[in-house]
Amino acid sequence: MTADELAEELEVSPRTIYRDVEALSASGIPIYSDRGPAGGYQLVDGYRTRLTGLTTGEAQSLFLAGLPGPAQALGLGEFAAAAQLKLLAALPTELRSRAEQIRQRFHLDTPSWFRGDEPAEHLATIADAVWEQRRVRMTYQRWGGDTVEREVDPYGLVLKAGTWYFVGSGRTYRVSRVLSSQALPETFDRPGDFDLARFWAEWSEQFEARMYGERVEVRMTRSGLDKTQYLLSGYQARAIRELAPRPGQEFGFPTESNRHAVADLLKFGADVEVLAPNEVRTEIIDAVKAMQDVYNGAKLPAWFR
Repeated sequence: MTADELAEELEVSPRTIYRDVEALSASGIPIYSDRGPAGGYQLVDGYRTRLTGLTTGEAQSLFLAGLPGPAQALGLGEFAAAAQLKLLAALPTELRSRAEQIRQRFHLDTPSWFRGDEPAEHLATIADAVWEQRRVRMTYQRWGGDTVEREVDPYGLVLKAGTWYFVGSGRTYRVSRVLSSQALPETFDRPGDFDLARFWAEWSEQFEARMYGERVEVRMTRSGLDKTQYLLSGYQARAIRELAPRPGQEFGFPTESNRHAVADLLKFGADVEVLAPNEVRTEIIDAVKAMQDVYNGAKLPAWFR
């Protein structure tokens, strides 16, 4: 078809056709033109695009992808809802019905049990800075409680079990610990090879390994090994499965500190024996004796009453 024929069919100007054809060609679509009275634009014979429309599964997955809570937190709640309405209106009747079924049958609830979403007062500011690649000046409260002033380049945001984090200049920050924030006029160049999902997976693995870097020598019964999956963190349970494949085998119990080890190991009762260090073993024995006194009717300290 000629440019004039295409312009008439699509109700645009021939100049628009010229521009669109150039864009299609630049994007890899094999469209070319023949000159002359009988010429015009055409596709290479046999060419077919793979983007021929949504399959049933693709249409359904789009309605699982929209998380109302996180979208609302990022200031995109209305846009997400409008996009879903437009998608529904554009789908064929059969796919529209299946998509509605997905919405009615599956609900994604991101926060973990017994806790709600963390307050993230400065999330919108940081999200805008991520989109616009603007440097952020912030006051940040570290784990110990002290505060620091920092300027960071925010590469991306991550929602983990109801808690928002952002990656800035190669480090990870918890949004709820940002006490003040300001997006600066300066922009930054996001590293071309930076992959947010890959960074988060690697950082998470290193973070867990650092958090549970201490070891307490123990041995467990079969019952104790079975309980690890619901008495301990996911990292600890996975590590123990690798370290102690057999009941009674001695292994290094991964923990944050001796104090944390005492609290964790008391959950197992007689299904675990602490071998070393002696400090942890002694604290376990003292805790068990104190429990025995309580149940034997011994006089309780004032704080207990």
